[in-house]
Amino acid sequence: MPGTLYLVATPIGNLEDITFRAVRTLREVRLIAAEDTRRTGKLLRRYGVSTPSTSLHDHNERRRTPGLVKRLLDGDSIALLSDAGTPLVSDPGFNLVRQSLDAGVRVTAIPGPSAVTAALVSSGAPVASFTFLGFPPRGLNDRKRWCDELAREPRTLVFFESPHRLATTLGLLEERLGERTVALCRELTKLHESTVVGPVAALLRSVGAPRGEYTCVVWPAGSGAEPARPRPAGRALIAELDGMTVDGGSRRDAVKALAARYGLSARAMYRALEEAKGEAGP
Repeated sequence: MPGTLYLVATPIGNLEDITFRAVRTLREVRLIAAEDTRRTGKLLRRYGVSTPSTSLHDHNERRRTPGLVKRLLDGDSIALLSDAGTPLVSDPGFNLVRQSLDAGVRVTAIPGPSAVTAALVSSGAPVASFTFLGFPPRGLNDRKRWCDELAREPRTLVFFESPHRLATTLGLLEERLGERTVALCRELTKLHESTVVGPVAALLRSVGAPRGEYTCVVWPAGSGAEPARPRPAGRALIAELDGMTVDGGSRRDAVKALAARYGLSARAMYRALEEAKGEAGP
């Protein structure tokens, strides 16, 4: 009998975000096909998994897929892992899954962490219906056309963006989609996780020098879903600021981002921070 190809979701940051079933599967399969064996190795060592692994990434997937399918047909079960989250979602593995199915191999998913759903449900955006877009095109003209197409999309939008292209993409969204509420979810589940929600124009002014991995959520046009602004106060506000500057980020940019999140001017946010320090005490 052929083996099974398991698509195993792995943590997107915090290594504790993995299921018992996923760990058991990783221990039981004969081989782990990982996008980056060094990165996956940290996870495997954390949970005492000694299963052999091999790399499967964008540059070698077509070459290695036939051999992996042969192993599956010979009876070996294989687990497919991306660097983080659910395999195939803006990650390699499609060719292996497609050829495995064509060969009559059973393919099953071991569900778990996903930056898409984590950002969506924590952003405050409408979640009844949404469109996931992966990464925007790299070329500027292609990204402009991409934004023009999104202007006609009535659902909540979710996409990934790299830090060095974030400001450009936000500017195009403002130019071509008009005023929208946007959530910038950074470093989800990691030590310096942050979510900033506000009008795209305000976020564009306050984004500064972005760092880390971003998942962006864009509200539908005219949704009336402007999120309620929480009141900034106390230790929680100071902790937010510390988390945004601990890796060398500009304090000024962080204050601007906090101001956009809470619907305040930068001057009012500075006052709120001073008050928060007084509330927190020495």
